[in-house]
Amino acid sequence: MQGISNSDQPARRQELFIRLYKSAFPVVAKYVSRMGGSFDEAKDVFQDALVVYYEKAVVTPTLLDNDIAYLVGTAKNLWLKRFRQTNHNVPLDHIDIESTNEENPSNSRLLRFLETAGKKCMELLKGFYYDQLSLTEIADEFGYSGIRSATVQKYKCLEKVRETVKEKALAYDDFME
Repeated sequence: MQGISNSDQPARRQELFIRLYKSAFPVVAKYVSRMGGSFDEAKDVFQDALVVYYEKAVVTPTLLDNDIAYLVGTAKNLWLKRFRQTNHNVPLDHIDIESTNEENPSNSRLLRFLETAGKKCMELLKGFYYDQLSLTEIADEFGYSGIRSATVQKYKCLEKVRETVKEKALAYDDFME
C-alpha cells in the first residue's frame, strides 16, 4: 500500500487511480459480465468500490495490504448487493458461481494443509463445509456435548490449518494453479 493522505498531490492520486483501474477493472468487468451485468453496471460498481477504497485508505492507510484485492473484493460485494436487490427471484442454478473464480485452487496443496490439522479435524471440516452438516449434526456425529463445543472444535481445526500456512509464510497465490 502506498499510503494515501488528504495532503497527497493530485498527480500522485491520479497515478494510483490509473494503476488501480488498469489492474482491477478488467477483473471486475469480467465478474459483473458473468453475473449478468452490463459494462456500464461494471463501471458504476467499480467507481463505487474505488470511492470506498479511497475513503478507507485515507482513514487507515496501513490496514490495506493488497490494494487490488481489496478493491476487487469490494466491487464484487457491491455488485452482489446490487444484484440481489434487482434480481430477487433468480434461482441459484442460473448463477455460475464456479466460473466467477479467476483461478482454481490447487486441490492437492489445500489437502496437504488440511491434513496437517489431523484426521478428526479433516472429517469435521469435511462434514461442515463439504457435506454441509449442521453444527447439531456435527456435535452428535463427533460426540461433542453441544453446538458450542462443535463450534469451538471447528474453530480450533481452522486455526491449526491457519498456523501451518502462517508458519510457511504462504500467500493466497501459493494455492492457485
